[in-house]
Amino acid sequence: MEKSNTKKITFIALIICTLLFSGCATIEGPPNPDDPYESYNRSMFAFNDTVDTYIMKPVAKGYQAITPDPVDKGITNFFSNLDDIFVIINDLLQLKLGRAVSDTSRFVVNSTVGLLGFIDVASDIGLPKHEEDFGQTMGYWGVGSGPYLVLPFFGPSNIRDTAGFVVDAEMSLNVIYDDMSDAHQYGLISLYYIDRRADLLKASDIIEETALDPYSFIRDAWMQRRRNLIYDGNPPDDFNEDDLFEDDLFTDDIKR
Repeated sequence: MEKSNTKKITFIALIICTLLFSGCATIEGPPNPDDPYESYNRSMFAFNDTVDTYIMKPVAKGYQAITPDPVDKGITNFFSNLDDIFVIINDLLQLKLGRAVSDTSRFVVNSTVGLLGFIDVASDIGLPKHEEDFGQTMGYWGVGSGPYLVLPFFGPSNIRDTAGFVVDAEMSLNVIYDDMSDAHQYGLISLYYIDRRADLLKASDIIEETALDPYSFIRDAWMQRRRNLIYDGNPPDDFNEDDLFEDDLFTDDIKR
């Protein structure tokens, strides 16, 4: 099963890279210094929006319509609990030992008292949910973000987080889905993305109704959120990820 998973991740990575480089080749100059591939990104954004409009959004609405709220919440909690496994790994990779202890305690509590994570008991007893992934880990250790990119199907990203996504996906398949049949893997992964899209229905409706330029709104919000996640909500005032390995790397200004 491990070889099969590796082939799947390699295939996904090759598709992403092919689309990225083919799109980048058509760019006629940087229309925005923070988004040098904006022409390609807007095209991919439009493609993703079409897929979402005609496939993902209708499926998510159907799922939400037939799923009772407590069950919907429980499924979201279940996947959040699985995600805590990788949060803990990235805590350790970033040497955040205190947070690793907290997140491990959270995972143990929710996996036992919380019935495999379907009930979020940990948050009620002062063990909050954190978000860490391999893209954040690379950013923590000074790897620059690279250009903003919109990935096919997966949406906002950048060069660093695209590489991090491939690592996260590989770990997920090998740690969580390794002993499952392909049918069970695809079923569980599909449920995850459908549940995730259903949870974002209200937010996406607000963006569609209020944002004059949904592409720019989502891009700016995503970049701001990633910046805050890397610095645990306390980024320095003058932020430049590409300068993280200069002389000021270990000054108090960028301590997390």
